[in-house]
Amino acid sequence: MKTRLIGIGILVVVIVSAVIYSFVTTEKESKEISGYVGGEKIGLLEDEQVKNILNNKYGLSIDYSKAGSIDMVTADFTGRNFLFPSSQTALEIYEQKYGNPVKSEIIFNTPIVLYTRKEAAEAFIAKGIITEKDGVYYIDMLKLTECIESDKKWSDIGLNKLYGNIIAGTTDPTKSNSGNMFAGLLANTLCGGRADESNIDNVLPRLKNIFHKLGYMETSSSDLFDQFLKTGMGAKPLIAGYENQVLEFAAQNPDIWTQIKDDIVVLYNVTFHSFRTLYLRRYEIKTAVM
Repeated sequence: MKTRLIGIGILVVVIVSAVIYSFVTTEKESKEISGYVGGEKIGLLEDEQVKNILNNKYGLSIDYSKAGSIDMVTADFTGRNFLFPSSQTALEIYEQKYGNPVKSEIIFNTPIVLYTRKEAAEAFIAKGIITEKDGVYYIDMLKLTECIESDKKWSDIGLNKLYGNIIAGTTDPTKSNSGNMFAGLLANTLCGGRADESNIDNVLPRLKNIFHKLGYMETSSSDLFDQFLKTGMGAKPLIAGYENQVLEFAAQNPDIWTQIKDDIVVLYNVTFHSFRTLYLRRYEIKTAVM
């Protein structure tokens, strides 16, 4: 019996020692990497499960700064290990300026959508600008663009409580991917199909005029979406953003989402974009999307 107890004691000491060694080793090998990320990805990087996976499995912690997708690939990123923009466009700009990164990888896809409130959606439906099928709402971008170009007012579609002309809020297309992708969607709409070198000279003046009507634009899609949720229909009746933003908000704020979900309407079109990570140094990051 005494021998057995001694054996068990030794086994316990070995297990405890192994755990302590593993913990100390993990701590010593942990590396902090830094980079720029789009605001809509901060929720992912702040998720405790994601941080645990990065730390425990790969020995990494992330120090990030928020920046628009276009901004980050044109900014000074000396000392940064990675960039986390949101599109192929950002990668192409980077490659034009600096050549190929060590590695780039598409890790998640989500569509560009428009967000509005239930009352506004009903007004658009009455004018044939939005249609609903099986609980999914679709917006006719051609009709919406015509409203913006012709300076139609919100009151013209029956929203008398809203002042000013109909616009779709978006981020600055020279700084942020969501604004850049929305500009591409508008360009395709204006040329009746696909904007390219053969028709861009005709489309560009109209596109510039539309964005001139929008006034000040945010540089972060997360900031714009946050304003849309918090300021109500009067301030942001219609915005462009990413579909994953509402999914993430609902998952992170279930109580608030229960209160507002019947008033938020997601409007779909067929334009897609992707999140892309550029690795500027040889750190292998496996990103887990929850």
